[in-house]
Amino acid sequence: KQAGSALIVLSEREREDFFPGKLDGELAFVLPGARRVEVPLGSAGEWAAMLRAERPEVLVAAWETPPLPLALLEEGEGWPRYVCFLCGSVRKLVPRAFIERGMWVTNWGGVISDTVAECALLLILSCMRRSTHWALAMHRQGAWKDGRHPDTQSLFGRRVGLHGLGSIGRELVALLEPFKVPIVAYSPSVPDRVFAELGVHRATSLEALFSGVDVLVELAPAKPENRHVVNEELLRLMPEGSAFVNVGRGMVVDEDALARVAGEGRLQVALDVYETEPLPADSPLRGLPNVTLLPHLGGPTRDRRKECGKLALENLRRYRAGEELKNRVTLEVYDRST
Repeated sequence: KQAGSALIVLSEREREDFFPGKLDGELAFVLPGARRVEVPLGSAGEWAAMLRAERPEVLVAAWETPPLPLALLEEGEGWPRYVCFLCGSVRKLVPRAFIERGMWVTNWGGVISDTVAECALLLILSCMRRSTHWALAMHRQGAWKDGRHPDTQSLFGRRVGLHGLGSIGRELVALLEPFKVPIVAYSPSVPDRVFAELGVHRATSLEALFSGVDVLVELAPAKPENRHVVNEELLRLMPEGSAFVNVGRGMVVDEDALARVAGEGRLQVALDVYETEPLPADSPLRGLPNVTLLPHLGGPTRDRRKECGKLALENLRRYRAGEELKNRVTLEVYDRST
């Protein structure tokens, strides 16, 4: 490879979002002489030919960057040593075989935890106030509340459960503090010390967690053993009128079971992630007045993507200095991403 060569392959909007203003100048300083390529490109063949010609050591990429052709791996040349991915899951960009062969990949990791936690809080409050029910009714039927006793709740005083206590869960605990809610979590891998520091009670089982809260926020990782771990039995343990919110991983939840329970109207449900994305148009979750749906918006809002750009700049500096990279996408991380 050409020593120090780099490709920055982004759409115009991605460049503006992730490297606004002076950050773009910092990118040029960290990667002097890097070739900037604006996507979309004309064809997959053009992309493969460019990689063969440039043989970049470093690739800065985002959502619109074309996938790395597996043929480059077979040829043994043209593929980058380090892919600095500005976003989350790299599955669409980097085939697993590249990482197996030693490619270094980083992504935005935990830098987006605060915005995902913010989204979780939005969805919790939406469930409490039944905002989707009233939005649909007011827009479509010209509805108004019946008397002065609408079936809404406040978050203050509710019992909140977290299935998972990673970085997003910890940010959410902080956001929930003003509501003075008791919080319980089920996260076997997290030590007691962290629970104590956060003031969170430890649930002894998923059954105890689901049956003992008014709000359940799903944050469990996408491990193979977690596929459909949230099943109909667990969902039916939740008290009637309680809320189920998923901003974690879609594969953790049996969506058919969730649709059956939600269709009965006994739970408020709010989802930002799904097992199949985009959510199929004929999904039974669509159209239910007690179900709030977002199209996987929990990550960084456009105004916050510069934080991901700052992290990328730090990693690029670390790479040039031969230092350890942050948020490295190992094979384990790759396998549990969605």
